[in-house]
Amino acid sequence: MATQQPALVLDPTGAGHHAEHRVLRERGPATRVDVLGVEAWSVSDPALLKQLLTSPDVSKDARAHWPAYGEVVGTWPLALWVAVENMFTAYGPNHRKLRRLVAPAFSARRISAMRPAVEKMVTGLVDRLAALPAGEPVDLRQELAYPLPIAVIGHLMGVPEDRREGFRALVDGVFDTTLDQAEAQANTERLYEVLDQLIAAKRATPGDDMTSLLISARDDEGDGDRLSPEELRDTLLLMISAGYETTVNVIDQAVHTLLTRPDQLALVRKGDVTWGDVVEETLRHEPAVKHLPLRFAVTDVPLPDGRTIARGEAILASYAAANRHPDWHEDADTFDATRTVKEHLAFGHGVHFCLGAPLARMEVTLALESLFGRFPDIRLADPAEELPPVPSLISNGHQRLPVLLHAG
Repeated sequence: MATQQPALVLDPTGAGHHAEHRVLRERGPATRVDVLGVEAWSVSDPALLKQLLTSPDVSKDARAHWPAYGEVVGTWPLALWVAVENMFTAYGPNHRKLRRLVAPAFSARRISAMRPAVEKMVTGLVDRLAALPAGEPVDLRQELAYPLPIAVIGHLMGVPEDRREGFRALVDGVFDTTLDQAEAQANTERLYEVLDQLIAAKRATPGDDMTSLLISARDDEGDGDRLSPEELRDTLLLMISAGYETTVNVIDQAVHTLLTRPDQLALVRKGDVTWGDVVEETLRHEPAVKHLPLRFAVTDVPLPDGRTIARGEAILASYAAANRHPDWHEDADTFDATRTVKEHLAFGHGVHFCLGAPLARMEVTLALESLFGRFPDIRLADPAEELPPVPSLISNGHQRLPVLLHAG
């Protein structure tokens, strides 16, 4: 029987996360952690994590399966992550209902049909970069990684262009784990105000977009699977935030990786690997989400080392630590776009696997291809070690990504 270790307090700023993830792996397949004052089991062993992510003994419904929910939800800065009512927190038949309503937006046909629009958005952003004064640093997180996913998800969801920046700032707050409870609550309230305004606007003037389709499903009295008002609002929140924040980070990390590993960029330029290979290795090596809160044990869950995740205890899916587990990938800390085994957990696993994965892959691939094709001499403007991470134990990106686009 393994001895119980004291909980490892996770750094809310996200600084030094690679070292922190090594400690998680060293402590075993699962270990107790403190997530902003809430204790949970961090699971970093990929085999165990995949098992739990597909087990009916693990739920995402905090209201039904987390005894601490009522006590925690009023004080925890990450309360929104467990309190929303959408497919992110749903379990069993309710999850299947909600996913079935959203899935058509991400069908292969619809994603393929969006490609010309995404290509146009990418071209426009890269054209704008080319028009900037030569020789001056450009923050690619601000000028490419942010605006592209916002434009794409805005197009998909029917968010007017003049409202997209407002959503961006509020979604950033959802992922910022340095906010205290009052700041997080204020951000949530403002986000819901903006979502309610979008719903009212689309109800008054429907369009050919996912928001209008979801409102129609909500308002159709004859549909037994119709959304509740809370499910409608929280489903929009999920689609806008998940479709935006994560893709920002993948673009950021992919560009950063190629600019700090010229050997990998050379492989692409020579045709030895594809942009798709780069995207997949970025998703493994630096996934957009480090830890995803939370899941809950529906019944006692035995662990390989003899310990038990007791019924009602919280579980943290530590995707980034799992992706670099040495039992899964050889030389796992090294970025290698030529890897034969390209598996990762960046988009989750099982019934909660990210519906937007094909769209995100498309966006990042097109952005990289256009950026590096247009600016063959692009390089970092600041040393890589001086680029601070976003303040989050969830999101995995840089606060800024300054580059010089031209040789000088």
